[in-house]
Amino acid sequence: MAYLTRNELEKMGFASVGEEVFISDKASIYGAERITLGNNIRIDDFCVLSAGVGGIVIGDYVHIAVFSLLIGAGKIMLSDYSGLSSRVSVYSSNDDYSGKYMTNPTVPDEFTNVRHADVFIGKHVVVGSGCVILPGVTLGNGVAVGSLSMITKNCEEFGIYLGVPAKKIKNRKRDLLDLEGRLNKI
Repeated sequence: MAYLTRNELEKMGFASVGEEVFISDKASIYGAERITLGNNIRIDDFCVLSAGVGGIVIGDYVHIAVFSLLIGAGKIMLSDYSGLSSRVSVYSSNDDYSGKYMTNPTVPDEFTNVRHADVFIGKHVVVGSGCVILPGVTLGNGVAVGSLSMITKNCEEFGIYLGVPAKKIKNRKRDLLDLEGRLNKI
């Protein structure tokens, strides 16, 4: 995987770029001026980050794996130590599929009913491959989401969630908080 150079990242016009930021040269970035990048970030091949009005904020030590998507008009925030596995889709905007309105971005707004809502992904959250996260959802610190799940509602801190729609199946251990403390002392 080839990464964009520091010079290339700065030319893209991000709101800010931390240190040790590795973005694949095969990733697609839209609205870079509304994207804030922390330190120690890796964004892999074929990811799409499309920042709407609310922007995208990515904390420290965050990994976004291949073919993942972050898109919408609401704010999307990935907190420190969080990670999205391959093919995760995070939406901060969503069409109304009821049939009362038309859908897709080529239709004028007066004929659609698009919902925009912020998405917050807490510290130490891990989202498994193929998951979909819908607008307005908060994944509390330490949440783990199993592959192929759809997150439609908020998830409690350190819960493990699975399914369509995702439901809490048990609690996650908190040992990783001690590891975070040790890492921060380095």
